[in-house]
Amino acid sequence: MKDMHKYSVYIYIIVPILVAIWPALILTMYMPTAEAKLSDDIEAYSDANNKMLDILSLEPERIEFGDPNEETIEFAYDRVVDQIASSCKIPPSKCKLSTGTIIDSKSSKTQTASVRLSNVDITKFAKFLSDIQSRWPNLVCNSVKLNKKENIPDEWDVLIDFKYFYSATD
Repeated sequence: MKDMHKYSVYIYIIVPILVAIWPALILTMYMPTAEAKLSDDIEAYSDANNKMLDILSLEPERIEFGDPNEETIEFAYDRVVDQIASSCKIPPSKCKLSTGTIIDSKSSKTQTASVRLSNVDITKFAKFLSDIQSRWPNLVCNSVKLNKKENIPDEWDVLIDFKYFYSATD
């Protein structure tokens, strides 16, 4: 209790001044910045909305869903790996594939595979892995082993183990 009287100047004068300064700071400094950001966001939204409407009017087929009667592409490791490797500029001589048998259990159907990429740079490998997994969401990468070539700055041997989970429609 004695401490309260000892520091009464802080409690009764300085604390109310600080409490009064806080709204003034908000009104003078933070509010104009927030309003500027809000107006920038509204302008960006308006621009994006106009661009989307232009796309809709020029190419309405972009928003149409795929034809339900269209035949779906069945997953095949050899075709998929060759397609993605060629899009990543990995020559067939540097890409080897070995697949396992399709395992059909009561609840699911799976197949494993190993892909060996020889003498590739890290960006081609990263693009390969990213592209194949974004194109085929049921394809899971179980492991990746990277072996750097000695005395060569950016050349790697890569071993990737995949497992594909077939859906009920495959």
